[in-house]
Amino acid sequence: MCKDCGCSITDSAHEHEHHHGSSEEHQSAHEHLHDNPQLNDKKTVEVITKILDKNDHEADHNRAHFEEHNVLCINLMSSPGSGKTTMLEALADIADFKFCVVEGDLETNKDADRLTSKGIDAHQIQTGSACHLDAFMVHKALHHVDMDKVDVCFIENVGNLVCPASYDVGSHLNIVLVSVPEGEDKIAKYPVMFRKADLILFTKTDLLPYFEYDLEHEKSVARTLKPNVDILEISTKDPKSLEKVANWIKFKREVR
Repeated sequence: MCKDCGCSITDSAHEHEHHHGSSEEHQSAHEHLHDNPQLNDKKTVEVITKILDKNDHEADHNRAHFEEHNVLCINLMSSPGSGKTTMLEALADIADFKFCVVEGDLETNKDADRLTSKGIDAHQIQTGSACHLDAFMVHKALHHVDMDKVDVCFIENVGNLVCPASYDVGSHLNIVLVSVPEGEDKIAKYPVMFRKADLILFTKTDLLPYFEYDLEHEKSVARTLKPNVDILEISTKDPKSLEKVANWIKFKREVR
C-alpha cells in the first residue's frame, strides 16, 4: 500500500489477519477509503505497518539477489514525462556497462517495447491502478531478466512524485528526475522523494531558453532538503551531459 494516499489498502487487508503482502493485494483502494468514513485509524496504521514491513523484507531479498550477481540496482523516480525512458534509450548508445530495465506503468508495454527495440533487456510491469512499484512486483520481474549478463539493473518506477518514494524496491541507489517543462517548485512541493535521492537529474535543459525556470534556485532547494545530494543537468540532445550520468553510475558501481 501507499502510506501517503492509501492507494493499495484492500478490503482483504482489513478482513484477514493472514495478509501476505503480495503484489496482487497491493491494489488501489481510494474507493475503499472513501466508502468507509468510519474506518478505524489505529487499525489502518497497523495494516500499513504490516504491509511496509513485508515489503521491506522482500526488498532486502531483492537486494541480496542483485548483490549475488554483482549487479548495481538503481531506482528511477519522477513525474510522468520527465524523460526516464528516453534517457535509458540514450544511455544504451554511450554507456560502457550493460544494463537491463524493469519497467513500471499502469497500462501498456510501450516503454519496454521502446527499450527492447534498442537491444535492452526490458520487462514491463503493468500495475493496473497502483501508483508505484513495490518489492514483490520487482521480485516477479527479476525472473524474466538475466542478471548474469548485466552490470546494472534500472527499475523505472511509475511516474509519480509521491508514492514511489515510500516503497523500498530493493535498489542500491535512487535517481530522481525533474524536467524543466514541469516548472519550478516541484522539489519544494514533493520533498519526500527528493530527500531519498542519491542523484537529481534536471532534464530537458535544452528547453531552458523557452521557460522561466531558475535552475540555480531549484538546486539550492534540493540541497536544502539533502545537502550532500549529487546533481547533474542533462539533455538527450547533448551526449556529453549523458556521459556524465554514465560516469556517475560507473563510479558508484566500482565503489560499492
